[in-house]
Amino acid sequence: MPRADFYLIDKPRFREQPLLLVCELAKRAYAAQQPALVLCRDFEQAEALDELLWDFDEDAFIPHQLAGDDDDAQTAVLLVPPGIETPDRPLLINLREQRAEGRYERVLEVVAADPAEREGSRQRWREYAGLGFTVNKFDM
Repeated sequence: MPRADFYLIDKPRFREQPLLLVCELAKRAYAAQQPALVLCRDFEQAEALDELLWDFDEDAFIPHQLAGDDDDAQTAVLLVPPGIETPDRPLLINLREQRAEGRYERVLEVVAADPAEREGSRQRWREYAGLGFTVNKFDM
């Protein structure tokens, strides 16, 4: 059964820089040898995440790139801005305001502390549950 995990940002470290949580999730995925897609809201967010993945942990190396190159299939973590099509992977980290389309075993929804973000996440929660996903919440 597919699973959707909602990570609600609450800790000061992640409130100040929400993309740090995304880096931590990508690091865990890579350590577990799970290729991941990260659906970014826009190209600027994808570029910011690309830079942060190089710098957030000096002891970690997470192979990643912006999607759209010939070697996408060999890259552990693909950062996908809107408008770029990629094949589905078992693990998806969603930063967009709408539910992720496609076939995924596990979706990680990163939700900022902003009240508007929380309201949108409630709608996505209902959508995933309606599709038969097991849905969980984690306060981060």
